[in-house]
Amino acid sequence: MSTDEDRNEIITIGRAPGVEVDVLPYGATLQRMAVTGGDGERRDVLVGVAGEDELRSSTAYFGSTVGRYANRIEDGRLDIDGQPVQLTVNDGTNHLHGGTDGFDSRHWTVVERSANSVELELVSPDGDQGYPGEVRARAQFSVTDDTVRLQLTATTTATTVVNLTSHAYFDLDGHGIDNHMVQVFASSFTPVDHSGIPSGSIDEVEGTVLDLRSPGRVGDLARASHPQLLAARGIDHNYVVDGDGLRRAARLSSIRSRTTLELWTDQPGVQVYTGNFLNGSDLSRRGTMLRQGDGIALEPQLFPDGPNHPNFPSAELHPGETYRSVIEWKFSVDPMT
Repeated sequence: MSTDEDRNEIITIGRAPGVEVDVLPYGATLQRMAVTGGDGERRDVLVGVAGEDELRSSTAYFGSTVGRYANRIEDGRLDIDGQPVQLTVNDGTNHLHGGTDGFDSRHWTVVERSANSVELELVSPDGDQGYPGEVRARAQFSVTDDTVRLQLTATTTATTVVNLTSHAYFDLDGHGIDNHMVQVFASSFTPVDHSGIPSGSIDEVEGTVLDLRSPGRVGDLARASHPQLLAARGIDHNYVVDGDGLRRAARLSSIRSRTTLELWTDQPGVQVYTGNFLNGSDLSRRGTMLRQGDGIALEPQLFPDGPNHPNFPSAELHPGETYRSVIEWKFSVDPMT
């Protein structure tokens, strides 16, 4: 239970003229990311709500660190060490982003902070949302000039599954994302059914509207007539990022603000989500009702429903091992555009 003082806590790291970031201990949330665009204007490029109280009443995960398992698990069911595990369900019949009381709705403890970094910790008890093992997770945010870095780590006392990510939504010019250009450095994706659960296949993007290897206008892509997009009301798909190690996974740019964001990750997948289920029920920090087209999330992670597909990268974490994930958001400007 957080105190009134905790609920008002905002941790600011970085400084102008570089990136300046506000982090909330509630949900290890990225609350604000101030960037100077190529047009000379300094603006917050994150889309979200006012604070902790608003985050508590929202289901959109604005800027939150989500887990234990980011994305969906079909029917909340999986096997660990040959034993069936039943997780809480909160997305129709499926488990989404850690369940009914995931990491996004917990108050993380500040363990270390400086002018340019902050590290938060969360202890998830054995049996939390149905998951076995006590998991100790850490989220370290740091800022260097025009780069924001998030390192996620976790350890466990019993074999479990872990898949953490940041659910940050971006709008690089404050006018919605329809006119943004998005590029994803991935040659394949994991097709899903009407509820967002993968079929288990890994399909080539070539020849489909989901081919984002060349930049495309977000508004056109999200509203394209394709069975995969119609079912998800837009893009809500896991892309299999080309290459290994820490590498560029996606690029988002705004001609209006002449600002570019590059997403780097060491994870095998990135979920591209065009805010399809933003329905006007959340009030933004700018005082507008948030709807589809107001923000895009680029979520590095393991694959959705991974524990139920042996051909997907394993999410199992064993005692004595450390789960690690690195996300970097790199900003640049184009003064000539």
